Amino acid sequence: MLRYIFLSIFALLLLTACGGNDLSQFEQSGFTKCWECNLSGVDLSGANLSNAKLDMAQFVGANLTGANLTNAGMEAVNLREANLTGANLSGAHLGRANLSFANLSHANLSGAELSWTNMQEANLTGANLTDANLRETHLAGANLTGANLTGAHLLDAELFEANLTDANLTNMYYATTTPYIPKPGQKGLGWFYDRQNDYPWERIGDPD
Repeated sequence: MLRYIFLSIFALLLLTACGGNDLSQFEQSGFTKCWECNLSGVDLSGANLSNAKLDMAQFVGANLTGANLTNAGMEAVNLREANLTGANLSGAHLGRANLSFANLSHANLSGAELSWTNMQEANLTGANLTDANLRETHLAGANLTGANLTGAHLLDAELFEANLTDANLTNMYYATTTPYIPKPGQKGLGWFYDRQNDYPWERIGDPD
């Protein structure tokens, strides 16, 4: 038993050490690239990371509050439980990323590539998702209260128990065979529209 505890502690220390080394590597690059780096738990709040190449990097629990990540390359990045409150991710490439349980409240994700991304239980309150690509994105349990989804593309996105109260759905494209089921007691939101074919696709709640 003690052997397993020792190995677990050693693995945790090793992970922490690697993260520190990777942060130094990221700093040496001028914060422009850090592929497959371990940056979990780092504090990069307010940092300018625009156009940075960060594919497959680990940012688990990282603090990226107010960071500038415009047009950043972040394919398959792991941002689970990261804090991205007020961050600018406009035009960022986040396909197949893990943003589950992340805080993206009031973040700017306009025009972002988010297809096949895991955003389960993410906090997207007041987020700007204008023209974002959310095709087949997993948004189960996500909080999209007051989010702007104008022109967003959500083909086959998973919205089970997502909260879309007061969200702006103007010209949003949503078509799926998976029914939208709001949480019990959630305010009704009427219809989603398929803007390509101009007809109601799916009822998502009883309008007031």
